[in-house]
Amino acid sequence: MKVFIAGAGGMLGHVLVEHCKARGDEIFAHDRGGLDITDERAVRETFAHARPDAVINCAAWTDVDACELDPQRAFLVNSQGVEALATASRLVGASFVTVSTDYVFDGRKPEGFYTQRDDPHPLSAYGAAKLEGERRAQTASARTSIVRAGWIFGPGGKNFLATVVGRARKGERLKAITDSYGMPTYAPDLAVRLRELAELDLPGVYHVVNSGEGASFEGFARAAAEAAGVTGIEIESISMDSLKRPAPRPRNSRMRCLLSEAIGLAPLRDWRDALKEFASGSNG
Repeated sequence: MKVFIAGAGGMLGHVLVEHCKARGDEIFAHDRGGLDITDERAVRETFAHARPDAVINCAAWTDVDACELDPQRAFLVNSQGVEALATASRLVGASFVTVSTDYVFDGRKPEGFYTQRDDPHPLSAYGAAKLEGERRAQTASARTSIVRAGWIFGPGGKNFLATVVGRARKGERLKAITDSYGMPTYAPDLAVRLRELAELDLPGVYHVVNSGEGASFEGFARAAAEAAGVTGIEIESISMDSLKRPAPRPRNSRMRCLLSEAIGLAPLRDWRDALKEFASGSNG
């Protein structure tokens, strides 16, 4: 399969490139410096040259607070950029998979998990721009698969595991939010599912997260320390509101997918099992 990967320079994009290589795909990988997804003409010309079978978009502006302070740029990258990729995919006859976010939900669901049956109501400029990107992509190409994910962890990028372990070994206190809940998702597991959806070419909205009951940031940090075999870490519980950040965030963004099993895809493994694998590799 000829796969075009946008956002290949980020954590998820890098992992996806390696997975597609292992599967024997012909890969066209572009990072922010190689392709400006907001330049519609450049995107179309690049696709016309590459002629991919599938396009997977991992490119996004993910700084939630910066998006809140500059909503126009957030819209340009996370909405118009996604639309440009979807349009170019349609013009070359490629399937299109784009990564969205759990932040399309407001987090006011009192309990349980968000599924595709729940209406999105974003709280932030970031969430609003990502939701608009979903809608524009689906309008631009009928072969669009939306993949909502959240709390992505893995090698490279802002490695939370290294932060937890490093603080613990230095005897430093770690602050962690205790009243915000999500579904930790392992980048290598997400990458496998992204490629599967690109190959299956069954358009829809998918919630792709690891299994389990989810966690607060505090619970996530404690699980990371345990997985890494670190003891004696001091974690200070703090509230989300105490940080006084520019962008509001959902308090409960835990998701489950109703569609994956219906098309023959098994749920991803429990996030704690994925975390143990990640910790084992990081320690090695």
